[in-house]
Amino acid sequence: MNEQLYQSVNEQCCCFNLRKITRAITQFYDRYLEGADIRATQFTLLVELSNSSGKTLTEMAEGLVMDRTTLTRNLKPLSKSGLIVTVPLSDKRSKGYTLTERGHEVLARGLPLWKNAQQHIVGQLGHDRYHRLLAELVAMRNLAHTPRDNKNT
Repeated sequence: MNEQLYQSVNEQCCCFNLRKITRAITQFYDRYLEGADIRATQFTLLVELSNSSGKTLTEMAEGLVMDRTTLTRNLKPLSKSGLIVTVPLSDKRSKGYTLTERGHEVLARGLPLWKNAQQHIVGQLGHDRYHRLLAELVAMRNLAHTPRDNKNT
């Protein structure tokens, strides 16, 4: 009996299924972005920094819904590659991150590749279905930010 229950967990689990599809879609975008020598996860970080003269780790983490440790780990290769740098901020306790000229160049090279991937996704799903999916994902994110119901613990 338990074997059947355990087998059905991943089939039914929202978390597992969202993570699984996220990995597949990330791999899809990675293939498109190879020409810019950047991964999809790195591309989104560059986009996040593209219009800023210095975002703090906390600002980025909140905007990307990432924990600071994971974000720090993901920023290191971008820094080592010379795509981002840290900059001083008015609050001396914090440092900001911004794109370098090379970071802007890589982002510019990646943008048309990203657009091709995006057009493929939207084309396959259809415009209306794609926008309904985005709305559902926003609803899921909002649900995840709902305080935990302590009655079920």
